[in-house]
Amino acid sequence: MSTEFSIIIPTLDEAEGVGRTLDALQRFREHAEIIIADGGSSDETVSIATSRGAKVIAAPRGRGIQLHAGACAATGSVLWFLHADSMPPPDALRQIRLAFEDDESVGGNFVLQFDGDSRAARFMTWFYDKIRHIGLLYGDSGIFVRRDVYQRIGGFKPLPLFEDLDLIERLKMEGTLVRLKGKLVTSSRRFEGRPFVPVFLRWVVYQCLYWLGVSPFWLAKAYYPVRRGNDSIAPAAKANSSR
Repeated sequence: MSTEFSIIIPTLDEAEGVGRTLDALQRFREHAEIIIADGGSSDETVSIATSRGAKVIAAPRGRGIQLHAGACAATGSVLWFLHADSMPPPDALRQIRLAFEDDESVGGNFVLQFDGDSRAARFMTWFYDKIRHIGLLYGDSGIFVRRDVYQRIGGFKPLPLFEDLDLIERLKMEGTLVRLKGKLVTSSRRFEGRPFVPVFLRWVVYQCLYWLGVSPFWLAKAYYPVRRGNDSIAPAAKANSSR
């Protein structure tokens, strides 16, 4: 049976925060199915998701692969991709519906706010707001898309990095991307407890190399995403799972 919205969340050892996100999504259950695309978690992620009534599917590890697996299992006419540490605005579905009243709209995202009061969190919130006005948007800002458009362009590719940028560039060729005013709050864990400037500069360098045409597969070999509490994960595996 089809539904209006499918909310798709890729996970890998997200027991620390996924329950909070799923609890926040309960307000949408009347109009949405919630799909967890798990990449082989070794903690309690799957059991937490199951206890919240989410549909859990297993997928090979890698954000792009997991997102696409979730999309293939979805029945909704709208696909909404969230990260496991994100808190969406309470009226998110209403905002998406309004955006799609325009037939030219194929998808979009939300205003992104990093949690906490650190300088890094405040700077990144400001920075993301600026770059979204020049058409740059990322997966952690809650990308949503019409399902038929997603299928037409082939969905997320199995890229180890920048699968979100790749999808957005193809979506832009199909129609308008809407920048909603709702605020989606996400975790600052990628730079908590670490020197912010090196983390940020590394992100900028990899971004520039990607736009210059360097293969995401080559970049992933040297990329070390920052996941709090998961420093023991092998670099290649971590690069395929989260940023």
